[in-house]
Amino acid sequence: VCGILLPASPQGLRLASTTASLKTETEVDTSENEVVAPDFTNRNPRNLEQLALARKERGWKTTWPKREFWHRLRLERTQHYVEAFVERSNGDVVVSASTREWAIKRHLYSPKGVTACKNLGRVMARRCLEAGINFVNFKAIIPWEYRCDSASTHLLTLVWLFFPF
Repeated sequence: VCGILLPASPQGLRLASTTASLKTETEVDTSENEVVAPDFTNRNPRNLEQLALARKERGWKTTWPKREFWHRLRLERTQHYVEAFVERSNGDVVVSASTREWAIKRHLYSPKGVTACKNLGRVMARRCLEAGINFVNFKAIIPWEYRCDSASTHLLTLVWLFFPF
């Protein structure tokens, strides 16, 4: 390769290449790409959960309520309001919605009842999907909670929005 000195321009000097042939690059050795690092750290712990491969905490057989879930939906009805929580097995609340929130309350005729639970189910489904939660376990702690109209309507709304037919 030899360089030619071109006339000076206001910016300075320029060099040009005068080679007639182009050299091809040699092949790159890709065998080192197949080697797995022995100290692998998972930077996304929810990945195994989303692939349904993560371990569920089973705990002791005598513990009540059971902790065999990744995320559990908890519905609480008070005298005046309805609240819904999605919590992890260690008890941390991940997503929550309540008819006490003004953004939800202003669209409801009454902040309690079956219609409020249905609309709260829509809000919870939306928030769960935005948070990346695709699977929720609904296990009523008190048996008659599961059979009441508001809980079943809330649950059906969540199922309908998670898995549209």
